[in-house]
Parts: sequence; structure tokens; C-alpha cells
Amino acid sequence: MSWKNIIGQKQQIRVLQKALETDRFAHAYLFTGPDGSGKESVAFELASLFNCKSTIGSHTAGSCGTCPDCMQIQAFMHPNVEYIFPVESSLLDSGDSAKKENKRFTEAKERYDGLLEQKKANPYLSPAMERSMGILTEQIVSLQHKAMFMPNEGTKKIFIISQAERLHPSAANKLLKLLEEPPSHVVFILVSSRPEALLPTIRSRCQAVRFSRVTANELRLWLNENHPEILEPELSFIVSFSRGNLRLAWELINSRDSKTAETATMLLRNQALDFLRQVLTPSRFHEAITTCEQHAKNMSRSDLILFLAALLLFFQDANHRRINPDFQELNNPDISDAINRFAKNFPNPDFFQISTITEEAIRAIERNANPLLVMAAFTANIKTLLQRA
Repeated sequence: MSWKNIIGQKQQIRVLQKALETDRFAHAYLFTGPDGSGKESVAFELASLFNCKSTIGSHTAGSCGTCPDCMQIQAFMHPNVEYIFPVESSLLDSGDSAKKENKRFTEAKERYDGLLEQKKANPYLSPAMERSMGILTEQIVSLQHKAMFMPNEGTKKIFIISQAERLHPSAANKLLKLLEEPPSHVVFILVSSRPEALLPTIRSRCQAVRFSRVTANELRLWLNENHPEILEPELSFIVSFSRGNLRLAWELINSRDSKTAETATMLLRNQALDFLRQVLTPSRFHEAITTCEQHAKNMSRSDLILFLAALLLFFQDANHRRINPDFQELNNPDISDAINRFAKNFPNPDFFQISTITEEAIRAIERNANPLLVMAAFTANIKTLLQRA
């Protein structure tokens, strides 16, 4: 990857570079901060840097990203780098050959491999198997065994533990023993958005590095440099929609189809506005119900989230223009006329409650709630709130 491909986090990178340069790199780190802030990307860059064989790689520049070791790390196949995240217990029944051949194990392995493919496609994704009970004891026992062996042609073994707050209590206690007497050739990097959920004794044995949410300016600058093909208004939409969450920004960037006149993200935005017009027109509310059902059945969960988020951004714009008609930093500058009409025709809506139910619908779909029930409830609630305006 190299440091230049890390978005934002300049101060955090400087701290880590200084530790590398002065040979004061800790045996265990706790990377904390909001989801999608790039914590795991930095962890993998460190793993690459410790194992990169290229003369190009340095503490300042970062890894080369192209040598065999860097490529192996990117493919989750390097013997010196272990990456663990919450998995299903059936996946860990690999000692018994009969169990390995059973249907539960096979299906769990397919889901696990699928998550790794998603992680390869989106480095800001924090994977977790839906049926997992957390990071299990067997996973930490496996780390204990692997920690006994010296690294293979490298300086360090790197153990990256994603979503460390989901450590099972017995797994946490076993990890604590590893951290109390850490092998000199192992670096532990625990990654967590909720560090308060970790054992205090684990936190005390790690050097904490706090990551912040990427700013709109940092993301915009990175997009301008790395994706100059993304133009306005789509550029502003990606920056506004992701709200500093790089996982969401990455999904938007890679789901777009530059061959079409109207990219997928903007198409979903416009579909969301058409749906809102149906809700707002009394004679067309039956169409809104039909549209809601069609979208719930035909759209993927990620598209439904984007659909709802587009409405959320539109409501934010309308609220800004309601308070200040000259407000310029709109999420959707290309449809300012529609925003102004909405602000004029609905001068007193409860934007706080409207935003709340929209965000609740987004979270429900993220938690795998029934899309049809979520969208139906959202449609009814938004109509009621807008009628009160």
C-alpha cells in the first residue's frame, strides 16, 4: 500500500514512523477510533513494512506494495501475518476430518472465504460472520501456538485482531497471558471502535493510537488525486454521503459505472427523490407504497442504505436552506432548485425526528432486518412527519 495511500491520519502515522525510526516500536498496539477511519489499513501497512523485501520500502515511504511479500499480505497468505475476526464456531472444527467434510463446516468456510474476498476488495471493511459469537478461544489458542515460532524470513510476526472488543471472555484471558509475556518477534495490533469494552488489563498492556474520522477535505483531496474521473456532483455526493466513513466511500467509488451517463450512485439518489415526491403528493401515495415494496424486494441491502442515505442528505440540505437561504455548502449542489422548493413548501418540519427515523432505518437494514418491513414503516412514518410540517 505505502503511507501515501493512507487517507488522513497524518499525526498517527508520524507517531508510528517515529517509533520505527528510533527502534521503540511497542510489542502491542491498540488502534481505536470510529468505524471506517482506516485503522486496519494502517495495521496492514505496518505488517507489509516489517516484511517488505524491496529496497524501495522505508519507514518514511512505507512498503512497496508490489514485492512477493507485500502481495502475499494483501492476499492474506503471508506466513508472518495473522488476521483474525469474529467467526462461527463450526469453522474451527477442523481437527476432525469427518467434521471438515460436513455441510456446516463447508458452508461456514464458504462464508469465511467470501468475507475475505470482500476485505480484499474493500480494505476498510471490518469482516464478521453473521452467526459468530465473537472472537473465540480457539482462535487465540491458535495464535499462542504460532507465536512460539520465529518469523519466516522477516523481522516480525504481526497479529492483527479486528473488532477486539468482541473477544470472548475466555479468549480475552488467553490473549492477556500472551500480552503479559510477549515473544520479542511478535507485534500485536488490536483494532477496536469500542475500546471501553476490552478488559482494562488488556488495554493497559497496549500502546493506544487514537484514529479520527477522515475529514471531508481529506477525502476530497484524496479523490481528486487518485480518482480524477469522478466529477461533480458525484464527487460531493460521495464525500457527503460517507461522512468520513472510508468503508462507505470505497463502496461508492467501486460501485460506480463511469460508462453510463448517470452513475449508479446518482441514479439511486434520483430514485430516492422520485420516491419522496410520491410520498409528498397525496394522490400518489399509493405509488409510494408500491415503489417502497419494489425497492425492498429488488435492491441489495447496500443499495437500500444508499437510497435512504440520499434522502438523509437531501433533508440536511433542506434544513440548511431553511435556516439560511444563502447556504452554499450543499450535499447536492446540482439540485439546489428542488432543495429550495422543499424548504419553501415545508417551512417547519421536525428535521431532527425525520433524520432520526431515516438513520434508524439505515441501521436496521445494516443489522439485517427485513427490508420490506423497514421500508414500509419508514414510508408511513415519513409521510406522517411531513404532513405535520
